[in-house]
Amino acid sequence: MNELKTALGNKIVQLKKKRNWTWADVGRELGHSPVWSCAACLGQMSMKPETAAKAAALFALSNEEKALLEQVPYRGSIPSTPPTDPLIYRFYELISVYGTTFKSLIEEEFGDGIMSAIDFDMALERQPDPKGDRVKITMSGKFLPYKTY
Repeated sequence: MNELKTALGNKIVQLKKKRNWTWADVGRELGHSPVWSCAACLGQMSMKPETAAKAAALFALSNEEKALLEQVPYRGSIPSTPPTDPLIYRFYELISVYGTTFKSLIEEEFGDGIMSAIDFDMALERQPDPKGDRVKITMSGKFLPYKTY
C-alpha cells in the first residue's frame, strides 16, 4: 500500500506542477494548512472522506485513488538512514547536532516526556535577510508526559 500512496503522491505533485499551483493553493481548496495538505497529498496523513472528495475533484482522481487518500498511511517516507537528499539530510544533521539540546530544554521546561508529532502544527515561511533569505519553520507539538505505573 505504501508504494501506491507514494505513486499517487508523485502523480499529485506532477499535476500540481503542471497547473502551476502552490501547496498554499491546494490547502485553500482542501480547507487545510499548506503543511497538512502537502503531507496528506504525499501520503503521510489520511484524509476524511469530504477532504478526499475535494482532492479527487481538484486533481481529477479516480474513485480508487480517492479511497487511497482516505486510508491510514504507513508513516515515515525517508527510504534510507541517513537520508541522501541534501535538504532532508540537513534536518537529520540538525537533529544530530541539536537533538540533545532540544531534549534537555524540553525536559527542563516540561519534565520527562515527549513532544507529540500526532497533536502537532507546523508552519514554514520565507524570512528576508540581506545576507540571503532564511527558512523559518515553526513547530508546535503537544507535550505528553511519561506515566509512572
